[in-house]
Amino acid sequence: MANILIVDDDPAAQLTIRLLLERAGHHVTVAGDGRKGLALFAINAFDLLFLDIYMPGMDGLETMRHVRALRPAIPIIVISGRSITPDCYAEPDFLKMATKLGAVASLQKPFRADALLAAVDNCLKAGESEGPDVNASRR
Repeated sequence: MANILIVDDDPAAQLTIRLLLERAGHHVTVAGDGRKGLALFAINAFDLLFLDIYMPGMDGLETMRHVRALRPAIPIIVISGRSITPDCYAEPDFLKMATKLGAVASLQKPFRADALLAAVDNCLKAGESEGPDVNASRR
């Protein structure tokens, strides 16, 4: 199965995603912030990345920019617990913004287990269709 990195500062979200993915047969690594996630990403060959938008220090959008510079084709699923409101005075919809910047999928917390697993399957299938990754030899 896939080697997946979760970058999220919320321990409950980390645990939930990790358990769902491990039960589905995936290998999972967790980082609590963007800087730790990038350090792990630089030395491991991951097949998929879960990335929280709102984190202290380096947020998810900045982390995604660095990840894209290292491996442009890796599938990224962005997640966020902030509400999405239609209020024109509210903050921007960062999940939608992240997908425009290169994330393959987005999930609003709390999410359903079947939605998360479907997003993972879709992202991994999309990654397979793009051909072998240059970092695959490091696996």
